[in-house]
Amino acid sequence: MAYTSFILFCVQPHLVLGLISQIIKIQLLADLNLKKTPQLVELFDDSKDIDEVLSLSPEKMLLRWMNHHLKKAGYKKTVSNFSSDVKDGEAYAYLLKALAPEHSPETTLDAKDPDERAKMILEQAEKLDCKRYLTPKDITEGSANLNLAFVAQIFQHRNGLTSDTKQVTLTQTATRDDVLLSREERAFRMWINSLGVESYVNSVFEDVRNGWVLLEVLDKVSPGSVNWKLASKPPIKLPFRKLENCNQVVKIGKELKFSLVNLAGNDIVQGNKKLIVALLWQLMRFNILQLLNKLRFHTQGSQGKEITDADILNWANSKVKASGRTSRMESFKDKSLSNGLFFLELLSAVQPRVVNWKVVTKGEADEDKKLNATYIISVARKLGCSVFLLPEDIIEVNQKMILTLTASIMYWSLQKQPQSQSEMPEQSEPSSLTSDAASDIASEDGASTTAPSESEEVNSLSDGMSNLTTDDATSNAPSTENGNGVAGS
Repeated sequence: MAYTSFILFCVQPHLVLGLISQIIKIQLLADLNLKKTPQLVELFDDSKDIDEVLSLSPEKMLLRWMNHHLKKAGYKKTVSNFSSDVKDGEAYAYLLKALAPEHSPETTLDAKDPDERAKMILEQAEKLDCKRYLTPKDITEGSANLNLAFVAQIFQHRNGLTSDTKQVTLTQTATRDDVLLSREERAFRMWINSLGVESYVNSVFEDVRNGWVLLEVLDKVSPGSVNWKLASKPPIKLPFRKLENCNQVVKIGKELKFSLVNLAGNDIVQGNKKLIVALLWQLMRFNILQLLNKLRFHTQGSQGKEITDADILNWANSKVKASGRTSRMESFKDKSLSNGLFFLELLSAVQPRVVNWKVVTKGEADEDKKLNATYIISVARKLGCSVFLLPEDIIEVNQKMILTLTASIMYWSLQKQPQSQSEMPEQSEPSSLTSDAASDIASEDGASTTAPSESEEVNSLSDGMSNLTTDDATSNAPSTENGNGVAGS
């Protein structure tokens, strides 16, 4: 479900409750990853690939953590859900006995009445400062969401994992490519979830392997392109059904003029990260250009040449120049962009006085670049732009993410402040410089430099996640309030 301001305005109780539930769930499960809790590698054997650790969703990681302690405590069963498997309270009794034996008397397991046992479990959990998200009845009736919240609370207060494990060093072995892939995975995950697809993506590289999520994305960005009669919906047990889904993904991608020379359906099933990233980037770029083309048609009635990467670059330079500034980006991988000043000037050009120049640095030192990049994201989100990149993407000039940022600002500007057609940059004869800039993106990823044709329905990048995403990197961004004036840069 994609939540919009309209839905909230209409106050549909079940949807609002669903939104609140998701926000609480995100907060409760925030620590169930290796970055926040590196000790989680203790749950895996030495022979396990670290990719398995990274690919688990927070819920599955929580179940794995719970079963890890239950096994050590002598519990004979395996908990596979937060509903029927915990209704009798026995698993909770064993879990609390393993984590907090000082608060777990033997009488808990001896209790014959499930309601009485559930009451004793909650009393023991309260001694660990766990808040009461549920009642004894919620345990015995198997309320999945409330039981998940309860287990997550126990994990937060006492996870029982050792802080002195040599396995933690596994989390420090990532190469630069791994870090970049991780950042791109985050961006694509946020983008996919913002589209309002039915499936919620926790880990892109794991969740796309059955092909279903990718088919949902394709149906959003190119409605009617998916033959759902030939698709298999999860859970999918037969491997060839997954392959059928993925083969259809590749087939549709080729129909949309994507460059998929080295990609086959089996590469998606096998989780080939670089090829999956290449596919997702072309999907994201297709969606961005499609949105801009549709918006330009509605605001200007223009049916000429479709917008390309070069047009986005031309538009940004024209906007900054028209505002009286002198900054310019030569391409989406222009190293001068790392100081962030161009994007701050662009944001100021599309919305005067939105940038508080008193908090902007010259962007010479690394720390100053980080401050500027963080501020760019803060300002863009305040305007309502959908931002999926991190400050590091700006500092390192990740050309894919730089393009998405520029396009998002352009989309917001055209949407909020429709221009006359004469204000659009000239498209018939783009300069060789901007043509090269466009081909830079295509040559690296094999994407076509000509935007695909417009579909009947296009999802707005502004809907969904732009104002709901949480990001530690931007939480300390300076305020964008200007007060009584703006100082010159």
